[in-house]
Amino acid sequence: MATFVLIPGALHGGWWYRPLTEGLRAAGHEVYPVTLTGVSERGHLNTLTVGLETHIQDVLGLLEAEQVTDAVLVPHSYGGMVASAVADRAPERIAGLVYADAFVPRDGESAYDIVNEVWKQRYLAGAAAGGGNLVGLHPALDPRATVHPLATLLQPVRLTGAVDALDVPRVYLHAERFEDTPFLDTVARLRTDPAWTVHTLPVGHDLVREAPEEFLKLALTAVGRSSRPGTLRP
Repeated sequence: MATFVLIPGALHGGWWYRPLTEGLRAAGHEVYPVTLTGVSERGHLNTLTVGLETHIQDVLGLLEAEQVTDAVLVPHSYGGMVASAVADRAPERIAGLVYADAFVPRDGESAYDIVNEVWKQRYLAGAAAGGGNLVGLHPALDPRATVHPLATLLQPVRLTGAVDALDVPRVYLHAERFEDTPFLDTVARLRTDPAWTVHTLPVGHDLVREAPEEFLKLALTAVGRSSRPGTLRP
């Protein structure tokens, strides 16, 4: 059995993963749905000092405290920024990567660098409305969504290359009906990378709500296919 660490996207907490959490636990796996600092029930910790590095430390701290050595990281959207850095810094604890319509950054990139112009304008508008925070006030979002620390989207990720050398299953779920998706370039890049398996789903960005069974099935494909966590490709 594996240990799944679920990292939500901007504005959302670990609650977003509830259907997936229940399905994975029913299959016998250990599951940790993370809520990052400054978001949802941890919103009282939202300050201008909370950045991408804070969220990376949130997950690294969880792996250390819970003594996780077989983590399948499942990031959604912004969570891919966090997961990439975590896998790069603690490769010995990683057994698989399942990116759910998420950022797959390269060294030195921020979320703002990767998104298209539509999303750049949304980030800036959110910052203006929130006085320094990205505001999650949109009728399409779950009412539990909250503001999200803007600095996390602007701070570049620092990667050493260890994440690229990991010999673990890498699955990417592409939501082809995500309007104005900022991930088309990412999907095109990963389709040519033999280390990744890309699955296209005919749904929008809210994969848990729109494709819960497919999400669960594809997440489980990352279990048991690597020789051991932290193994490096030759």
